[in-house]
Amino acid sequence: MFRALVIFLTLALLWALVAQVNHELADYHLYLFTGGLTITYAALVLPQRDGLAAVVLAGLLADANSPVAFGTHTLLFAAAHTITFNARDRVPRDETMARVIVALLANLALFLVFSFTQIGRLPSPASAWPRLIFDLICSQVFLALVAPWFFALQARVIALAGPGRDSLA
Repeated sequence: MFRALVIFLTLALLWALVAQVNHELADYHLYLFTGGLTITYAALVLPQRDGLAAVVLAGLLADANSPVAFGTHTLLFAAAHTITFNARDRVPRDETMARVIVALLANLALFLVFSFTQIGRLPSPASAWPRLIFDLICSQVFLALVAPWFFALQARVIALAGPGRDSLA
C-alpha cells in the first residue's frame, strides 16, 4: 500500500498543477482534462490493488472539487483503471511512447463518457459540443506534452521510495 500512497501523492500534484493551469485558462474559456494521465501509470505498472487504491483516492480528490455528483470521477477512474489493467499485457509497458498512447486513448474515452453523462443537464446540449471538442483537442495536446515528464516523475518517486518498501510487480 506504500506504492499506492506514493503514486497518489504524484496524482495530487498533477491535480494541483492542472487546476492552476485551468485557472489561468479560464479567461479563454478553456478547460484541460487529464483523467487518462491519472490512471495510466497505475494501471500499467502497479499491481491491481495498489493502482486501484491510488486511482480511487485521486478520483475522490477530483470529485471533492467538481460540480458533479460525488463519485462520478471515482467511478469513471476506477472503471478506466480496470479496463487498462486488463489490457496491459498487450502493451509494451516499459516504453514511454506506448504509455503516452494509452494515456491519450484513456483520456479520450474518459472525456467522452464524462461529457455524455453530464451534457443532459445543459439547456441546449447541442450548442456545447463545439466547445467540448475544442477542450478535448487542447487536453490531448497538453497530455501528450506533459505525459513523458509525469511518467518519469512517477517512476523516479517509486525508485526514491526504495525497493525495500514493496517492490514493483
